[in-house]
Amino acid sequence: MANDSFSDAALAILGHGSMKNADSGAPVFQHAAELRRRAIFAEVREAFWKQEPQIKKVLSSIATRRVFIAPLFISEGYFSDEVIPRELGFALNESILSLQQSTLFYCAPIGTHPSMTNVLLARAREVVERFPFPRAPKPNDFTLFIAGHGTEQNEKSRKAIEQQAALIRALNLYAAVHSVFMEEEPRIGAFHQLAQTRNVVVVPFFISDGMHTQEDIPVLLGEPERIVKQRLAARQPTWRNPTEISGRLVWYSSAVGTEPRIADVILERVREAAAQVQSAETKSETKT
Repeated sequence: MANDSFSDAALAILGHGSMKNADSGAPVFQHAAELRRRAIFAEVREAFWKQEPQIKKVLSSIATRRVFIAPLFISEGYFSDEVIPRELGFALNESILSLQQSTLFYCAPIGTHPSMTNVLLARAREVVERFPFPRAPKPNDFTLFIAGHGTEQNEKSRKAIEQQAALIRALNLYAAVHSVFMEEEPRIGAFHQLAQTRNVVVVPFFISDGMHTQEDIPVLLGEPERIVKQRLAARQPTWRNPTEISGRLVWYSSAVGTEPRIADVILERVREAAAQVQSAETKSETKT
């Protein structure tokens, strides 16, 4: 059974944040509120890299013996693996930092956790059930696309998405499963060429429903930019489910990072970080 003895610990949920998009930080507040409600930790705090409250300020105000930092990031990459840990004082490739008053534990990003498969499947299932048109097709009548950002600057950026596509493909639930990207091949805009079915469901593998998921991806899928901007200005959903594009009937879900199950993924990352310490202590005692 999982060890949830964290009454002496604080949890800081760390988001990238943005000064340009207020919705960027919403998932951090969402999951912090849920984990605070469960009363597992002495305290649960929201923190960001690019907006207030900034992570360094948050950490300086926490007085518990243990502090777990859980990055609400999709993939292992330049920021989550290098920049942020270094700026917080962690040595290269180290996830534990002992300070005078407390010990900091830097968890792995949530997007690479194996249980994200269930989060993705939930997103794909729920959007079709919510908009059945008029009856929801079965999963094997769909091609599932997992849409990511992608970047040629860091090969790890697409790794988590491709792994999830492979895991879901192996389940044989859908007619086909593909990963597609904004800035790498295969591109999101090529979905109608890749799809093997008339029905298509697209799940954005992003943390928040921000600019990329609300504006960029709908346009890349084929919705006219003018219409997307009009809907956005009217505070309406920028994609109407389902929409017919290039002979395909396309359902488009919310970002995976806003799925309620993410709170459980965060907790699993904390448990893993705590277990590493327990394992190291056990090995040390065995040697002595």
